[in-house]
Amino acid sequence: MATDWLQLRAGERAWLQIKEQGLNENAVKLLMGASGGPKWFILQGLDRYLFGEFFAQRQTPLDLLGTSAGAWRFAALGQQDPVAASELFSRLYSTQTYSAKPDVNEITNEARKLLNEYIPDDAVHDILRQERFRHHWIVARCRGLTSSEGKRQLFGLLTSAAANSVKRSWLGKFYERVIFHHPASSASFTEHWNDLPTLYATLSSDNFKKALLATGSIPLVLEGVRDIPGAPPGIYRDGGVTDYHFDLDLSHVDGLVLYPHFHHEVIPGWFDKRNKKRRTTGRQWPNVILLTPTQEFIDALPFGKIPDRTDFAKLDAEQRLKYWQQAIEQGKWMADQLHEWIATDKIRDKVELWT
Repeated sequence: MATDWLQLRAGERAWLQIKEQGLNENAVKLLMGASGGPKWFILQGLDRYLFGEFFAQRQTPLDLLGTSAGAWRFAALGQQDPVAASELFSRLYSTQTYSAKPDVNEITNEARKLLNEYIPDDAVHDILRQERFRHHWIVARCRGLTSSEGKRQLFGLLTSAAANSVKRSWLGKFYERVIFHHPASSASFTEHWNDLPTLYATLSSDNFKKALLATGSIPLVLEGVRDIPGAPPGIYRDGGVTDYHFDLDLSHVDGLVLYPHFHHEVIPGWFDKRNKKRRTTGRQWPNVILLTPTQEFIDALPFGKIPDRTDFAKLDAEQRLKYWQQAIEQGKWMADQLHEWIATDKIRDKVELWT
């Protein structure tokens, strides 16, 4: 029996639709990408397939929702050659090296260099001019001590984590969710996101790179981004702080939501990782299709795990680069399997009800 590298689960409405009709690219109205740093390497093969084949001929608009690495991945869409852009991002990110003890300034400067090589100014123009792929990035606008750097920021983070552990809505005392959206989008599917204070800003040539840098600016690791043009003044940080894997109302998406994800669980916010009671499920997301690696896929990876940021500290540069490249190559197994399931209509049998 052939090994399944990919697990495909769907909320009830999406599950029924796939069972009856299979999966058609025009049925998908929203593509989602989560925070997670290097974890996304195993999804690069899926991105390549989705960007270069599945959505390649699409004419109707596709909304994109991303935080941190998810937003950076999707910035390939709307460029002249999305597959080439995705592969460039993968290469630049996976081959990053730092000094023995990099500080916040060094890591931030390297992120800026990567961003400018991955998305030159003409690519920003192309993305904003086209209307097929409509970007939506979540960025956290900081309040109080969380807008500081250094030890004051650490105290703010600890305080906000404590508040979040009591009630997720209390996170809104420390952060505002800011949705930067493509100028062709009204962001109407987000209008009922009132779990946290939520603001909106339109993406432009003036703020595109700053907003993208901000949504990946991990607290204590990168500097916050100050005063993004077209948005309220303040310090902006990683969108995963408020929306790590998402816990949002998607009922106003007029169609299916496709969510390639690296983890079998969906963790709402950055501070919810250890709170096992806070997980988003298909019961809350009836229109979502969740694509994740199987345990067999993970077991076949070097070290039996997917890449993560701790690899910088645990492995030397040569080991890490080799491991990450293997993870990227192995991710193609999931892409090949999804392609086969869709082409042969096996997807009707492979989809599981996500409860």
